[in-house]
Amino acid sequence: MAIAVSTFGDFNGRRVDQFHLKSDTGVEVDIIGYGVVVRDWRVPVAGGLRSVVLGFEDFAPYPEHSPHFGSLAGRVANRIKDASFELDGKTYRLPANAGALHLHGGPEGLGRQVWQGEVDEANNTVRFTHFSPDGAMGYPGNVNFEAYYTLSGNRLKLELRATTDTATPISLVQHQYFNLGTGADVLDHTIQVNSSAYTELGKDDLCPTGAILPSRGTQYDLRQPRTMRDASGNPVDYDIGMVLDTGRSHEDPVATVRGPDGALTLKLWTDRPGLQVYNSVWTDIPVPGLNGKRYGKHAGFCLEDQSFADAVHNPHFPNIIHSPERPYSHWCDIEIA
Repeated sequence: MAIAVSTFGDFNGRRVDQFHLKSDTGVEVDIIGYGVVVRDWRVPVAGGLRSVVLGFEDFAPYPEHSPHFGSLAGRVANRIKDASFELDGKTYRLPANAGALHLHGGPEGLGRQVWQGEVDEANNTVRFTHFSPDGAMGYPGNVNFEAYYTLSGNRLKLELRATTDTATPISLVQHQYFNLGTGADVLDHTIQVNSSAYTELGKDDLCPTGAILPSRGTQYDLRQPRTMRDASGNPVDYDIGMVLDTGRSHEDPVATVRGPDGALTLKLWTDRPGLQVYNSVWTDIPVPGLNGKRYGKHAGFCLEDQSFADAVHNPHFPNIIHSPERPYSHWCDIEIA
């Protein structure tokens, strides 16, 4: 199908394009070059199309108000303690943008850069590219990033790649905020994750302590489907790194979420070792979102497939240091039907 390209806005003197993809099942996805943001994602339900992500109708709110709505975040996703790391005997200082932490690549990370988009209509794919120079946000190495977004039926397929000229940490994440229903929050969605453990967080900074703990008997035990409420019906706040079960088949989804009205179910597949489960604990957006909706606490949920947070300080976590000999690659499929 033809991929429609239009101008969506302007950022720091660069044009921001929007790419409109449509599949043979009637799914429509709009992606903008700023941060490779999935701006809107509409799925057929009885009565028409339903938007299933959080976003904005216009470009202006994104730089000022977006908490990474729909973006591709990095160079390193999630939190880095003390906004610094050591590599090959050298200390690298990064900008702190979440208290004393460095979060999602910093205030001018990949999710806040304009990427170049190139259409591949034969495969219903948009290929996004971005060059990140040595020293960007404090990181070493010249890095060429590629992101392929393909819409096939009800499934959006992501292929992420990066090559570098020197050793450097790289860990990307898709940061969609989903709401499969029509209500103001996602607390009555039913979630299941193939994970038996999680990375323990420090109480003060929400950064991993390095400990990996079993989830059995905790609110993080999502092996069986449950809503995002406790036994008394009170909301449960999720902002936790789940350790995905090893030895799993990549043909099986790592997470399944069912909307409250039963009309839509989301399934996510990935090759990453971890999944950050987040249900908009900190969301409070002062401007309207898609279709005039207001986004407050628990307005959406994120399933951020990634390597573990703060891996640069925890050598027993999966390695995120990449080099000319070890390029970065990562895939993720998300199906909503």
